[in-house]
Amino acid sequence: MIREFSAGGIVYRKSEIRNPKSEIKWLVAQHSQHKGWVFPKGFIGDKIENESKEETALREVEEETGVKAKIIEVLQKPAGYFYVWKGEKRYKTVYYFLMEYVGGDTKNHDFEMSAVEWWPMEKVRKDLTYKSDKIAFEEALDLFKKISN
Repeated sequence: MIREFSAGGIVYRKSEIRNPKSEIKWLVAQHSQHKGWVFPKGFIGDKIENESKEETALREVEEETGVKAKIIEVLQKPAGYFYVWKGEKRYKTVYYFLMEYVGGDTKNHDFEMSAVEWWPMEKVRKDLTYKSDKIAFEEALDLFKKISN
């Protein structure tokens, strides 16, 4: 079995930047190949040698979604799941970071994603495709609540 390691971001923003009571929206993307709704992530060190988890997460968020973000907190429990690629069973560990939107435009996403959208919390909870992402999102929400108070 092959082991893989990725890093990514669970990115939030206020729907109205100037309104402190505005709704929080969360960045999600639809993968071009499997069509699942996911958080942006990518392999650690596949493009830049000795790239850190943090650097990978920031780079992948920007490449896959067109959004620039800053890291607020690291999620303590990495996501993990099995999948099969070209007949080989793989186990992927994903290190997620809670991130805040700082700029960019979702129209500038790359080919890996067929759509990139900002969703309210309840839609994320309902429509994320994978259980591992749903678990990570709940941890991100807990972290967000702690930093927001």
